[in-house]
Amino acid sequence: MGGNRYMEEKRAMYASPKSKRKVYLIAGAAAAAVLVIVIALGVYFGVVKKNHDSSTVSDVASGNSSDSGSSSSSSGSSGSTQTKLAVTGADGSKVTLEDGSTFTYTNSFGGTWYWDINDPFNNDARAQSWSPALNTTFNYGVDRIRGVNLGGWLTVEPYSDTMDAPALFEPYVNNTVPAVDEWTLSQNMAADTSKGGLSQLETHYQTFITEQDFAQIAGAGLNYVRIALPFWAIETRGSEPFLEGTAWKYFLKAIQWARKYGIRINLDYHALPGSQNGWNHSGKLGSINMLMGPMGLANAQRSLDHIRIIAEFISQPQYSSVVTMFGITNEPQASAIGNAQVEAFYLQAYEVVRKASGIGAGKGPIVSFHDAFLSRSDWAGFLPGADRISLDSHPYLCFSTQSSAPISSYATTPCTAWGADVNSSMSNFGLTQAGEFSNAVTDCGLWVNGVGQGIRYEGTYVADPSFKSVGSCDSWTDWQAYDQSTKDAIKQFALASMDALQNWFFWTWKIGNSSVTGIVESPAWSYQLGLEQGWMPTDPREADGTCGNSSPWTPPLADNQLGNDKSASIAASVSASYPWPPSTIIGGGIPSRLPTYTPTGAIPTLPVATFTQSGVKATATPTPGDGWENASDTPGLMVNIATCSYLDPWVGTTVDPPSPLCSGSSKRREPVLEYREPMITAMPVL
Repeated sequence: MGGNRYMEEKRAMYASPKSKRKVYLIAGAAAAAVLVIVIALGVYFGVVKKNHDSSTVSDVASGNSSDSGSSSSSSGSSGSTQTKLAVTGADGSKVTLEDGSTFTYTNSFGGTWYWDINDPFNNDARAQSWSPALNTTFNYGVDRIRGVNLGGWLTVEPYSDTMDAPALFEPYVNNTVPAVDEWTLSQNMAADTSKGGLSQLETHYQTFITEQDFAQIAGAGLNYVRIALPFWAIETRGSEPFLEGTAWKYFLKAIQWARKYGIRINLDYHALPGSQNGWNHSGKLGSINMLMGPMGLANAQRSLDHIRIIAEFISQPQYSSVVTMFGITNEPQASAIGNAQVEAFYLQAYEVVRKASGIGAGKGPIVSFHDAFLSRSDWAGFLPGADRISLDSHPYLCFSTQSSAPISSYATTPCTAWGADVNSSMSNFGLTQAGEFSNAVTDCGLWVNGVGQGIRYEGTYVADPSFKSVGSCDSWTDWQAYDQSTKDAIKQFALASMDALQNWFFWTWKIGNSSVTGIVESPAWSYQLGLEQGWMPTDPREADGTCGNSSPWTPPLADNQLGNDKSASIAASVSASYPWPPSTIIGGGIPSRLPTYTPTGAIPTLPVATFTQSGVKATATPTPGDGWENASDTPGLMVNIATCSYLDPWVGTTVDPPSPLCSGSSKRREPVLEYREPMITAMPVL
């Protein structure tokens, strides 16, 4: 397989159904006590006039917490009051947040929100009139994905997240061991007890992205979010310093908020044990230890467990209409790991997801494969017959040759660089999307390349001093000085990118302010700032046709790609061409000589959510599932074999495997699949 200049940019760094009205009415009377009546009225979808000031209300018993122990409904005590809360609304309606505060919903595109604490898995919400409601079919290939990343939220990562949320890192960049990735950030925070230690990360989760961001995203004409989730949202082991499990609590909030505003989620498994690329946004800057090096196979086994645990959760019917895409590995470096090794891992991950979900539309998520920095054409025909797969590319223009040419000179670059390639991939692979792209054509901006890594444009790039200074970055980063022609040129570039890529997720929705300057220092990467300042389109449909596509891909996608083939399968001869484990692990050797785990541990299940509303007591008990969709998916968690030796999972590729590898009866013994009941984890309160 070959490469592609635009695909390698980061590696170079280092026809909808008609609307319906549904009315639900439950009435009753009692002589001796006040009966709590729950009414949800007037749910509707379709084009709603701007400044529509009506909303539908529900009567719920006044109280301080949800009654999770009740049956399907319960009666209020004598003397209880009724709190009327709107459960649905459109542009101009009042939305009540979890803490009881309110804001006015702004959505000029016919979007409607829906939230009822007594019906928390209702999927009637719709982001815009042209985007299918969550309870209807998203017709991929016809309905376009128009999305944003929520970068810097649940995975804080200094390629992007020191840029996205610089205030997290700024207090620690001059320490003896500076914070350059989430590993060193976590170590520094843990030692900083005066500021709350690792709890600072949860404060960040609580405040960086909130429900109102989701409302604004729908109001901006966007219908998808891509959320980066790291492995430590599930578990940590050994010396891994990350905040364990807490990110999952906030991902559950993301599901709740996305459901409320009709937004779909692409969950991206962003950081894998041992690191899949050695970059700081994989958790730890340094070596690749996932599917590479002496611990590469063991880390791959652990990663597949995490993919399985996530897939089992999001394939439950309570969540599958919201979390509709699963990026199973972010940016593995095929040039280091090996093409065949990445392909074999992808097949294993696909099979893990489909075992959890089943086959066909409504059975779990689309499985999304990153292109591993190969060209899109290299993936043509990969896994023919597979059920609902997608190819993800991250085309950036800013991480290679730098130019002082104005942004206006790039007006058609996305069209010529990406347009025809995407059309071809839609034909030869299937659903193709850009999981990341931005407005950046230079690497100017605070920590765009990472903490202390310098800037190519200014000739200070540490990793490659051959980049000579082109000039000062001030004209690119001083967004407060942009004139109208500059804003228009940036917008034109954004429109061309959106049209060329067809299905896309801009990186990123929000860039946090620097704690030093108090402003955004990387403006080319913030969709929200662009909306506020006028260089991003207020209606992303404006992009359609920008490139003047003369040979567009013509839908539909094949039945198996849409989930319409319930017998979709990969031929045995195809699967056999991707053996697992691979015949060799680069930097490690043949698998039989490498440490591996055995599936005898208790498999953890991810906790489901409970729901609260300030001042409100729920009168119905939801059924949130148990975290595990397929009860017949029974192998245990991959754990150490007691009589075998292991290296640090992050050891690198220059260390030999342990010798002897195992002793006694475990020597050269193949692991036996052993059943372990899923271990239920306590529910977090949302």
